[in-house]
Amino acid sequence: MEGVKEKAAVKRVLAALHEHGLEGEVHVLSDSARTAQEAATALGIEVGQIASSLIFKLPDGSPLLIITSGRHRVDTDLVAKKLGIEKLGRVDADYVKENSGFSIGGVSPLGWISKPEIILIDEALNDYDIVWAASGHPHAVYPTTYDELIQCTGAQPMVVGD
Repeated sequence: MEGVKEKAAVKRVLAALHEHGLEGEVHVLSDSARTAQEAATALGIEVGQIASSLIFKLPDGSPLLIITSGRHRVDTDLVAKKLGIEKLGRVDADYVKENSGFSIGGVSPLGWISKPEIILIDEALNDYDIVWAASGHPHAVYPTTYDELIQCTGAQPMVVGD
């Protein structure tokens, strides 16, 4: 996987890690990490240790980032209820790219071209000492912690699924 760390999106993540004083190094995987299960298999870890960055649309059209554990799905009805809104909108690949600067499969919680106003983090990620997040490319991930993710993103902890 030559050149992955040279991609603009990966460089944005590396810059964001540096800006926040984080030690986590981007790891390039030979196999794709487009899904939490693929990433966990490639890293030899539990799927719950994968911090997936999922994007939804709020009623005003703005993006909502949910950093969730790979061990379960986001319950969109539950999250909408907790946020006091009718529902979370689904988004397509163009919306994801336009708002985050990342392609689906490589969406990082850091390094967005336009940081979302609302970021939630799955409390289930706190069950692990180390979690792994995408680094701007489907073959790139970095190690971090639940606390670092909150510190760097300003994410609000929430139970987002079961």
